[in-house]
Amino acid sequence: MTTGRSLFAAGLALLTALVVAVTSSGDDARAAAPPPVGHVFVINLENKGFDETWGPDSKAPYLSRTLRAQGNLLTQYYGTAHNSLGNYLAQISGQGPNAETQADCQTYSPFRQTGTAAPGQAVGQGCVYPSSVPTLAGQLTGSGRTWKGYMEDMGTPCRHPRLGAVDDTQQARVGDQYAARHNPFVYFASITGSPECAADDVDLSALPRDLQQVRTTPTLSYITPDLCDDAHDAPCVDGRPGGLASADEWLRTWVPKILASPAYQQDGMLIVTFDESDGPQQDSGACCGEGPGPNAPLPGITGPGGGRTGALVLSKHVRPGSTSDTPYNHYSLLASIEDLFALPRLGYAGSPGLTPFGADVYNA
Repeated sequence: MTTGRSLFAAGLALLTALVVAVTSSGDDARAAAPPPVGHVFVINLENKGFDETWGPDSKAPYLSRTLRAQGNLLTQYYGTAHNSLGNYLAQISGQGPNAETQADCQTYSPFRQTGTAAPGQAVGQGCVYPSSVPTLAGQLTGSGRTWKGYMEDMGTPCRHPRLGAVDDTQQARVGDQYAARHNPFVYFASITGSPECAADDVDLSALPRDLQQVRTTPTLSYITPDLCDDAHDAPCVDGRPGGLASADEWLRTWVPKILASPAYQQDGMLIVTFDESDGPQQDSGACCGEGPGPNAPLPGITGPGGGRTGALVLSKHVRPGSTSDTPYNHYSLLASIEDLFALPRLGYAGSPGLTPFGADVYNA
């Protein structure tokens, strides 16, 4: 009898263990699976460290308090490069910086490729990548989805310097504060050489019309304010204060339009972040295993990355007022968007061990 009871107990313990294991495995799988997000909105602001933006003395109260209360603040989110351009390129291609993109491509030069390196890096120097270098835009188009870049003050769609010419958008002018270096789509020949560029890389003024219906809202809306409204310049050439104060006013105008749109209400996610951390003592910190690239020994010029900026994620899949301390960067953002739509990860977004957004972000 004792033997029978022992066998029964052992069998029951084994069965319980199996049930727990299967249940835990299912829970882990569900936790790892991205939520059913169908429309992603990305807003990039400029050159602010985490404490300046999100701290108690922030000059952006709408972002740091009002919106913060509605979303999940990623406290350990990092830029991937200095200066600006390398960060924007990272978000849509996974390509690391090179000497010319680190200098914000003062001349709009072709990328001179000499080879390839893992993970998915075009080896060489220059600005405009050849058509063989893939992008998130191409992935979305190829999978039957849509994208648009909305660039404030751009005016003419797909506006960029002539190949080999000096970039005349490096400095703001009254009435024209567009910066090509904050528009990553025009640095890929696969986009600029296609009619898609004029159709999908457009002025910000097109956004309200596109937001009116789900079917006219792109799968990816990539939104760049001008050099005053993105917090880059302070003061601005038109007399506005610039910095976080002007960026906050811009957010007060545009974010409610996005949040009220049918597409966002249906299945949207908004990410607000900064390209890099900048200031008197430039932060070149990094996270997520970022190391020397094939084209730039130090992606951050004086260090391995673009510094800690933070990012805010809003969605019905996100718990309002929550916080994640998991390390993320722009490559993580790219990987997370690709995962939402079951797309292969490009470039450094496919680095072994890179963490995409998980249950800590999608926590509602």
